[in-house]
Amino acid sequence: MFDIGFSELLVIAVVALVVLGPERLPKAARFAGLWVRRARNQWDSVKQELERELQAEEIKRQMQDVRQGMQDTENQLRASGEAIRREAQQAQQQGDDLVQEVRAPAPADLPPHMSAAPDAVEPTQDGGAAEPVSAAPAEAGTPPAQSTERQP
Repeated sequence: MFDIGFSELLVIAVVALVVLGPERLPKAARFAGLWVRRARNQWDSVKQELERELQAEEIKRQMQDVRQGMQDTENQLRASGEAIRREAQQAQQQGDDLVQEVRAPAPADLPPHMSAAPDAVEPTQDGGAAEPVSAAPAEAGTPPAQSTERQP
């Protein structure tokens, strides 16, 4: 801190010995040492307090950065979740549309023998269930549909 050499300290000691005398010099040296120690301790205390405050501010800043990062990540995750949910709904809707198309084909897509009225059921002689009878005439060259039931 101060640039004081040995020769300068020796001059100060000789002047103090002459001014204070041999009886009061040890008391004055102890008193000066006490005040120098107190000043150093006070300076160290202030320095430590400043360092602690700087560290506390740094920790607060880091916490805010981490908090902001977490909020950004949360927002990204929410946006991704919403995008995935929308894509899943679109896929579900497309799947439902495909199922409807497969179950109920458009009339233009039906073959001509299926585009007629729905099949009618004829009663049998014994009153049981009968085979469905197609309202459309059978095409030439195709055998009629055979029943799995046995006729007596």
